[in-house]
Amino acid sequence: MTDRLRFGVFHAPYHLPMGQNPHLALHRDIKFVQHLDELGFDEAWIGEHHSCGSEIIADPITFIANAAPQTRSIKLGTGVLSLPYHNPLWVADRFILLDHLTRGRAMLGLGPGALTTDAYMIGLDPLEQRNALEEDVDILKRLLAGETVTETTSRYTLVEARTQLRPYSDFEVAVAAVASPTGPRIAGKYGDGVLSIGATMSAMAPDGVDTLALHWDVMEQRAAQFGQIADRSKWRLVGPMHIAETRELAREQVRHGIDAWFEYFQDVQAAVHFDVAGRTTEERIDFVINSGLGVIGTPDDAIEQISKLKAQSNGGFGAYLVMTHEWANWANTLHSYELMAERVLPAFQGSIESLQASADWAATTRGDLGGAQMKSVENAMAKHAAETAARS
Repeated sequence: MTDRLRFGVFHAPYHLPMGQNPHLALHRDIKFVQHLDELGFDEAWIGEHHSCGSEIIADPITFIANAAPQTRSIKLGTGVLSLPYHNPLWVADRFILLDHLTRGRAMLGLGPGALTTDAYMIGLDPLEQRNALEEDVDILKRLLAGETVTETTSRYTLVEARTQLRPYSDFEVAVAAVASPTGPRIAGKYGDGVLSIGATMSAMAPDGVDTLALHWDVMEQRAAQFGQIADRSKWRLVGPMHIAETRELAREQVRHGIDAWFEYFQDVQAAVHFDVAGRTTEERIDFVINSGLGVIGTPDDAIEQISKLKAQSNGGFGAYLVMTHEWANWANTLHSYELMAERVLPAFQGSIESLQASADWAATTRGDLGGAQMKSVENAMAKHAAETAARS
């Protein structure tokens, strides 16, 4: 695995506090991805949601198709496409088209669907979502490989189904994992990547479960079982952050929207696995920091958090994704990512060490080389003086 840690975002998005113009918010999402692209972030994963009023991107494929021509190099993933909501044949067809339109910059992230209200509206029992995901990924993989598939499930029937267009690239597939082993089970079976959305939730997990250890242990077991390789470079850890020049400033800035974010998880979204605590602003800020859920602080605090996760992972991972939010206003949010690009990314990508090594080497040779340079100048001056004297 390369030592260069990749960075990106996991963008639901959480457009909170409520009351924002949704049209403007969606176009702001595009500007946000453009900003990340300009700052040199590696990837952005875009969510799919259909209820609860805040996570308003209904189709990440459509969003990526719109964002790709407006960016240069950032890779764009469905983060995630809720596969049990869809017929796998149409997912395969649509993503292959996206693969061509983006010339290989798209990544396919899959999950069971995070919002039980979404599943409820289409008559899908939340108790069956993870089983449905395993079943559907098997079929989707066969379709993407060019197989002709005839299958009947409780949700759809395929009769000699096939994709007429082959993929443009060998695009990456990743599976979401929060609390259950379903994601790493599927990823390990196919040698795919894992999006550990619960990466920073170990301290809050019931019975002290180490979520990272669970995810990777299952990955390795399943990969060995199916003759695959569990590749740590495909492992992405997700957690929220907001940074500023000082801890005090960061705390002040997140007062803009952190209460609305907490209230969303505490009172609106039925995601009990994401159990956040606190009823006052100060309690909520302290919870993020003290529980290890995220960072509200400085670039050094962000570096410390990622370093702890690297140590906890017992072998490293390939990318850190910031779980996006609107704890701070638009300007301060953009600046937080600017500080990450300026201070945090270089700490894990080896871009500073070589510069410092060059400066240190130059410092050790400064005396000798500087003296030689002065001698060269003196010799040139003497030569010029001698030539001038000879002509006169």
